[in-house]
Amino acid sequence: MYFGSVEKPPRLAEFEMEIPKERIAQNPSKNRDDCKLMVLDRSDESIHHMKFKDISDFFKKGDVLVKNNTKVFSARLFAKKDKSDAEVEVFLLRELQPTLWEAMVRPARKVRIGNKLIFNENIVCDVIDNTISGGRVLRFDFEGDSLFPFIDKNGLCPLPPYIDRETKKSDKEKYQTVYAEHQGSVAAPTAGMHFSEGLLKKLNKKGVINAPITLHIGLGTFKPILVEDVTRHNMDSEYYYVPPETATIINDAKEKRKRITAVGTSTVRTLETVIVSGFQITSKEGWTDKFIYPPYDFKMCDRLITNFHQPQSTLMLLVAAFANKDFIMRSYEEAIKKKYNFFSYGDAMFII
Repeated sequence: MYFGSVEKPPRLAEFEMEIPKERIAQNPSKNRDDCKLMVLDRSDESIHHMKFKDISDFFKKGDVLVKNNTKVFSARLFAKKDKSDAEVEVFLLRELQPTLWEAMVRPARKVRIGNKLIFNENIVCDVIDNTISGGRVLRFDFEGDSLFPFIDKNGLCPLPPYIDRETKKSDKEKYQTVYAEHQGSVAAPTAGMHFSEGLLKKLNKKGVINAPITLHIGLGTFKPILVEDVTRHNMDSEYYYVPPETATIINDAKEKRKRITAVGTSTVRTLETVIVSGFQITSKEGWTDKFIYPPYDFKMCDRLITNFHQPQSTLMLLVAAFANKDFIMRSYEEAIKKKYNFFSYGDAMFII
């Protein structure tokens, strides 16, 4: 249910806010579940401050926790162009076929159709096309059924642009959920990164039901909204999959009036994409470009675990639709005062 009072879509300027540079987390917490947790209660618009490891106190037997089990792959690779010493950074975006990939390249102006890019381990690709967004389509020549083993061994973790430091080896593990399973994302479902193995076991013992979905997050998650009228913004399409067992779990929980808690905005978008009638969902896979902004009538999610997002981003607008724009803006201001950390490696928010 939509809890806000906004009757028409807000303007982009209403989400403007300056986040102090020192509040943008550059490194993960030492322990995943030891970060701060801000709890937003929509019933009275109160704000409470806790530790994430105590979030289990809000769950009861039969509650459903829906998590995005996508896995970030090491998308940043480096190659030489046409047997020269000219280095090219190749940022793989998504696999089109086992040998065909969409990628961004840098410097883009020097990489043209017909060029050959040479990686180590005798991996070679040809630049065969340009994309509308300024990227390239690459055809790889390699032995085996998949390029992923090479990517895993040689690629760097694709950290977000606001993390202003060199990539570390530890980022491959830290910029990932502990339950990551299916490779395909170039950005992590960051709300889920706060869950430790111990916390998940604790929730399991309480009788909380796990319901996985998959949505492979693309670079579009960082794509800025460039129009004041937010309804004119176009989302990039991302692959999703809702397995039959998850659809059954959620539909049964709805029938029994159990609470559905979504971990992250990517999970919310997926669930709201596969609604078939009323408050039922179906098992499905495909591509979604669903953009959620105020006002919005949420049908599948009762509660939301999320991070503190970039102002004026599609992620912030979704959260504002879930909890009321003014309430969210006030919570962000309090987070700054209370020295919460923001963005991917930052602290968490739980909207109940």
